[in-house]
Amino acid sequence: MGMRMSLSTADGQKFTQSRGKALWSWALYDWANQSYATVIQTFVFAVYFTSQVAVDTERATTHWSLTIGLTGLCVALSGPILGAIADRAGRRKPWIGVNTLICAIATAGLWLVEPRLDDYWLALGLLALATYGVQTATIFYNAMLADLSPTQEYGRWSGRGWAMGYAGGICCLVAVLFLFVREGALLPLDREAAAHVRASFPFVSFWLIAFSLPLLLYAPDRKASELAWQESIRGGLRQLRDSLRDVRKYRKVLRFLVAWAFCTDGLATVFALGGVYAAGTFGMDESQILIFGIALSLTAGIGAFLFSWIDERIGSRKTILIGLTGLFVFSVLILVVTQKHLFWTFGLLLGIFVGPVQASSRSYLSHAAPEELRGQLFGVFALAGKSTSFLGPLIVGGLTAVFESQRIGLSIVPLYFLTGWFLVRGIPEQRTG
Repeated sequence: MGMRMSLSTADGQKFTQSRGKALWSWALYDWANQSYATVIQTFVFAVYFTSQVAVDTERATTHWSLTIGLTGLCVALSGPILGAIADRAGRRKPWIGVNTLICAIATAGLWLVEPRLDDYWLALGLLALATYGVQTATIFYNAMLADLSPTQEYGRWSGRGWAMGYAGGICCLVAVLFLFVREGALLPLDREAAAHVRASFPFVSFWLIAFSLPLLLYAPDRKASELAWQESIRGGLRQLRDSLRDVRKYRKVLRFLVAWAFCTDGLATVFALGGVYAAGTFGMDESQILIFGIALSLTAGIGAFLFSWIDERIGSRKTILIGLTGLFVFSVLILVVTQKHLFWTFGLLLGIFVGPVQASSRSYLSHAAPEELRGQLFGVFALAGKSTSFLGPLIVGGLTAVFESQRIGLSIVPLYFLTGWFLVRGIPEQRTG
């Protein structure tokens, strides 16, 4: 009896260690892909494109917004279909690996975008391809959470993943700043050709691949089904058709997804245009924006980590409501202030509430989604997040063009957060039981 108990304890410890390794490998993918969102979409390439590649900042902001929006629409339309196919085929990691590689190749290609108008459309084309790759990979990455984590720990691990992401964004920004961008950087490069900025793009590509490997190597995947690929595709499409036909069965989940659409639209607009706003309205240069990005990522990571414990105690729904309240208040303040130090203060306070909304939304759906539909519903999660997300940047671009004011253009953001708050308030809590 004593021997059996000892072996059982040892086996249990081994299982716990194995699961912990798998979950930390999973969370490290957030560390990997946040480098793209932070360096490319927000703080470095976005600013470089609008200020050095383009001639007209307002026109470039409109085209940037259009590119992000239409790419998001492509993800929205294909995501549920790909998720349904993956549910039938079983495995998720091949989808993550291929789409991550697409993003990495396109991101490395941004090195070819020199500070000249001739490379304007090349920049937007590579941006669209890279964005599609990373956002599609995220569909399957999010769906893996419920396969790896105990039900009662969804909130904790979702929050840890987002915190790891922001930590990764900070480290990548610091590396880019000291290796390439700032005066006296460790690698002196030709500043007239903007090589000191362009070098950061293949660096992000390397970062993305290197830190994706633990997930691909150490996190267990679902078993592949016995179905041939053709049957998986047909079965996935049938499953999607049946789900749409029986949509009333998932009314509570769909209500949450509508709410998520508004929440993420506001966040997507902030991420896509935050660096552009800082440069155009407050005159911040690349180094200043990088430092601000590092500080913002730090507060966002702290918020995601702290609220991951709050999520476990009060539930995902209440955590999302707290986050949206903070986002609304501080986004309004950012748009009305004219002094740079107040922009810094309110921007960093806003960062605290970004992570909780994202992490707790992922946690909420992990609880609410039926296991057999998880990949598909995370595809719909992407659809809800992208189906109208193209409108945010488009509205911003349109208002900016009409009023010739980025401040007026971004006034749509607080309205998104307020609408999301009212919608989330009406959904039921999901228990961790």
